[in-house]
Amino acid sequence: MSDLKQNFIAGEWVAGAGVTRNVNPSNTDDVIAEYTQADATQAQQAIAAAKAAAPKWARSTPQERYDALKKISDEILARKEELGRLLSREEGKTLPEGIGEVTRAGQIFAFFAGEALRLRGDKLPSVRPNIDVEITREPVGVVGIITPWNFPIAIPAWKIAPALCYGNAVVFKPADLVPGSAHALSDIIARSGLPKGVFNLVMGRGSVVGETFLTHRDVNAITFTGSVATGRKVAAACVGRMAKFQLEMGGKNPLVVLDDADLKVAVECAANGGFFSTGQRCTASSRLIVTSGIHDAFVAALTERLKGLVVDDACKAGTQMGPVVDQSQLDQDLSYIKIGQDEGATLATGGELVKRDTPGFYLTPALFVNSTNDMRIAREEIFGPVANVIRAKDYDEALALANDTEFGLATGICTTSLKYASHFKRNAEAGMVMVNLPTAGVDYHVPFGGTKGSSYGSREQGTYAAEFYTTVKTAYTLP
Repeated sequence: MSDLKQNFIAGEWVAGAGVTRNVNPSNTDDVIAEYTQADATQAQQAIAAAKAAAPKWARSTPQERYDALKKISDEILARKEELGRLLSREEGKTLPEGIGEVTRAGQIFAFFAGEALRLRGDKLPSVRPNIDVEITREPVGVVGIITPWNFPIAIPAWKIAPALCYGNAVVFKPADLVPGSAHALSDIIARSGLPKGVFNLVMGRGSVVGETFLTHRDVNAITFTGSVATGRKVAAACVGRMAKFQLEMGGKNPLVVLDDADLKVAVECAANGGFFSTGQRCTASSRLIVTSGIHDAFVAALTERLKGLVVDDACKAGTQMGPVVDQSQLDQDLSYIKIGQDEGATLATGGELVKRDTPGFYLTPALFVNSTNDMRIAREEIFGPVANVIRAKDYDEALALANDTEFGLATGICTTSLKYASHFKRNAEAGMVMVNLPTAGVDYHVPFGGTKGSSYGSREQGTYAAEFYTTVKTAYTLP
């Protein structure tokens, strides 16, 4: 194919050492484009470019940062339908979801454009006479950004925007599976007026490009979203050379449904949280913990809701759930469906491969019942349209089951009781708590992150992003 999509290093578009094809999971005969692959040498060149550009950008004015970030935001939002279609075509989420994600990316850049004008510090009197104390935030330097395939423009946005806002230089490695949205975003950033080397795109394998980021002494900080296993590797490498790091990893998120819940609300929360975006969200509610009084009615209503979901081409009008992202993920989903059956859970609906007009990775939404919290399908992150219902006798048992997990990203409860909602918000062991809302679906201007094995380091998004992308300096002056 012509029009090879290239890496962006030191202000120039450059070819790499190899090529990968970006295939549409809704139609595997459709190759979106070919994208260059960097080797370790090219990754090192990108890091060198960022290091050279970092000092000047660190001393740029708030207006310069605002102008660049606002320009990026404006173009993303102006092109949201076009970029949303590209996103849905390469990742498989429905077109409305794709456009929504692009819109969120534009809003994130707009938010951090504003934050660039609100850089704060403190001036305090010293405990000693005639001495002034100033506390300021400074950029950490070169930030390595490693992002996953399931949110191919929003997650890059919520890492790149604050990195630039607070004066850092960036080396960015998107997921190898879905380079299209990341490349389109990088093209917009490349035309935003940033000095050469401040932003660099290096596409390629994690074992090559990502490994170079982790071990290179000139990468001062790494922000990573992905699997638990890779996150632990990132942590070990960064600790070994005393680099700053931030991890967002897995989730096995519960949605508690109490007897007093509004059944319609509960079913919609479960369907949205567990199965929209094909269940491929770290915040997806794959454990549905339902108390006995509403259990049977909930299962019946959710089963009917899932049977009615339209599974088809992500870009086709009326599609409610797109395909799984690729064959490897589909194989993993099918493997867990078999595991659930072998463990003794009952497959109430779904879990079937289906054919559509074009060849793709189409799987109907799978719901298990008669499951227990010690089953693998209730312990391990599947990352697909697969959820299981666990019966609880009452609120206390439901809360205990919800917290009985190594993860702690998001959790939710459906109830009309203020008492139970308030108690759950205080006692749920997760970074984000939803009441009568899907576990998946968060705002861009407030903190994102979890507890336990889901996250490590300071929060992402909102004003809390400053904790990772800056370091604090305290200066004393005797006039």
